[in-house]
Formats: sequence, C-alpha cells, structure tokens
Amino acid sequence: MAIDKVRSFLRERGMEDRVMEFDTSSATVELAAQAVGVEPARIAKTLSFYVGDRVALIVAAGDARIDNPKYKAQFHTKAKMLSAADAEERIGHAVGGVCPFAVNDGCDIYLDASLRRFEEIYPAAGSSSSAVRLTCDELEQLCAPCTWIDVCKLPA
Repeated sequence: MAIDKVRSFLRERGMEDRVMEFDTSSATVELAAQAVGVEPARIAKTLSFYVGDRVALIVAAGDARIDNPKYKAQFHTKAKMLSAADAEERIGHAVGGVCPFAVNDGCDIYLDASLRRFEEIYPAAGSSSSAVRLTCDELEQLCAPCTWIDVCKLPA
C-alpha cells in the first residue's frame, strides 16, 4: 500500500507521528479539509501532469487553480493531467492519495507559491483517507530535490 511507503519514508525522517488517518475519505480538497478540521486552502493538493516522458507533480494550495499561461511559460507545453489509470502506475499513489513523497522514478516535484501563505499545510499521505501536517520548509526538505514555482492563480 502507498500509505505504508509514505509512513516508512516519513519514519526515516523522524516525522511518522505527523501522519493522520481518517475513518472517512479525504480524497478531495473539501473532504480532506473536513477530516483535518482546517479551511480547504490549507490542503496541499498534488496535481500530476505529463511533461514529455516525465511526470510533473505540482503541490498547490487547495484553493489554487492552474493558470494555463503561467504553466505553459514554466513547462513549455500545454497542461495535460495524468489519467487516473496512469497515476498509480507512474507515480506510485492512486488518485485521492497522490502526494509528493515516496514517488516512483520519473516524477519531478514542484511546490507552488500558493502554499507560502500558510504556516502549516496538509498534503495527502499516500491514501484517500490520510494527511500529514507540515510547514512549507518541512515540505520542501521532504520533497528535495524540488523546485518552487508560480503556476497557479487564487480565487478572486
């Protein structure tokens, strides 16, 4: 199970105690926010895109949306999300539990500037009923090597 891979990854870094598992689904931003007890914007969603023969995982705030012109300027291609069928095979986590930890080779991790508004954020932990509490600095350390980018827009 992917959550076991993520737990092991976090255990090696002294952060396994941050993993939260829920009796209900946290597969969407709204469901995760309810399960964690925070505003949806603090959920760090991981979006997956095809970029050539690689996968770009973009971790963004729950209320952020991909800004297509910014995305194209960053990646020099149109934004095309992975299909649900490809996600588990290419990333190692199924849709609903995709996170930037313990991912398969061929995945490049990007952290969107939309996250920097928050002291703590909550990405998934490899299953559709989990999350992990982190600061942006901790997220960056756990995802290294990763790159901070600005490809999202916030609600008006």
